[in-house]
Amino acid sequence: MKVIHSEQIEAAPVDTQGASNCRMRCLIGPDDAAPSFSMRQFEIAPDGHTPKHAHAHEHEVFILEGEGTVLEGDREHPLRPGSVVFVPPNQTHQFRNTGGGPLKFLCLIPHPLRGMSEVCVTACGCDG
Repeated sequence: MKVIHSEQIEAAPVDTQGASNCRMRCLIGPDDAAPSFSMRQFEIAPDGHTPKHAHAHEHEVFILEGEGTVLEGDREHPLRPGSVVFVPPNQTHQFRNTGGGPLKFLCLIPHPLRGMSEVCVTACGCDG
């Protein structure tokens, strides 16, 4: 079992091409012997964003703090605390901060199990 405060985990910059002013904490992942999913916390500074990308795995996202939008192809959806987002596999998406403070959200992704061959590090900056 792992019990830790999220702020004790280093927030690393997302240095994937196309990202701006975005940091990520890998809260739970393969290093914790989690067999199926990774839980990451993203923090995007005002006017920042994740890269615009698509990949073979899904995302489940829960907005904790701030205001922003998620791009679904060319369509924008507003985000606020409590918003829930499901990004299906192979769908182009991008998270953008449109508020005056940080946009923070949890993002859960599957590990490359059950026939998945792609590792999420390509687009999302995690190790699992």
